[in-house]
Amino acid sequence: MASSEGTHNSRRWLLVPLLVALAMVAIACSSGGSSGGSSASSSVGDPNTDKLAQVLARGTLILSTDPAYPPQSYAVKGATRLSDTKCAPNQMTANQIAGYDADIGKLVAKALGVEPCFVAPTWTEVTGGNWNDRWDVSWGSGAINTDRMERLWMTQPYRAEPQIFFVKKDSPYQVPGDLDGKSVGACTSCTVEYYLEGSLQIPNLDLPQKVTDPKVVLFETEWPGLKAASKGKLDAYLAAQAVGEQAIKEGMDLRPLKEEAFTMYLTGFLDKSSAYSQTAFAAKIDQVVSGLLADGSLKALSMKYFGKDYATASSDYDFASLNQQIP
Repeated sequence: MASSEGTHNSRRWLLVPLLVALAMVAIACSSGGSSGGSSASSSVGDPNTDKLAQVLARGTLILSTDPAYPPQSYAVKGATRLSDTKCAPNQMTANQIAGYDADIGKLVAKALGVEPCFVAPTWTEVTGGNWNDRWDVSWGSGAINTDRMERLWMTQPYRAEPQIFFVKKDSPYQVPGDLDGKSVGACTSCTVEYYLEGSLQIPNLDLPQKVTDPKVVLFETEWPGLKAASKGKLDAYLAAQAVGEQAIKEGMDLRPLKEEAFTMYLTGFLDKSSAYSQTAFAAKIDQVVSGLLADGSLKALSMKYFGKDYATASSDYDFASLNQQIP
């Protein structure tokens, strides 16, 4: 989200917040191989005050996830918790979660030389900030927008995905303009909600409104809204292309309109309210993700999970112009 927006509020569940005991000495880290960046240096700051140093000292990267949002993220059936893990008892280990969003977290952890561990807060908890350092970073198909930038730091975009109107297969609607004044569903706290309401702002992008005065119907999760559209209870549902296509794959009576609403640039989130300095942490993440884009690793992941390359175009976004001053 919204999810995973942004479009992925879907079927989230909450794990008990983690209490991490901080180690005082940063560990040396080995290279992540072809994971998009050199290994993190052991010569880092104080783990009591610096997020990167804390992650290295702990030996784990704590990532938020949604265990029921395929193919972005999902629980691996039958996977048992790793026995030699550093992850806390209330965290999932790397083998228990898969998907495009989950795997980028694993690749970044590899580049840092630490173990990825997963927790599952709700999407509104992620986008609302004030994480209390229960997790370090979120890759959950959340998009850059000015509303979120009030509470969250954005990292290098890792996916660019069209947002599409999905309608019942036998619907007469062919283009977005046909939905003027009609009922259109969206997930709550998602970028698509703001788009439909006309309040969405994405820095450096022009966002023409292709539907006038829609009757916006909000859903806490994606699937009920898509089902409502498939049964004709809504005129349309606006979602990321991959989300709607997954619904069709699972048997919903839907089809996409050919013209997209807009393209969403999906990013990692860091919490502005963290008690730790995130300057070095954010810089390292951006370096690693840029490397994963440059060496084709994210394109390969996108082809694996979506059958389309949603990764390469994310480099088109002028990320540097956000001019974030991360303390």
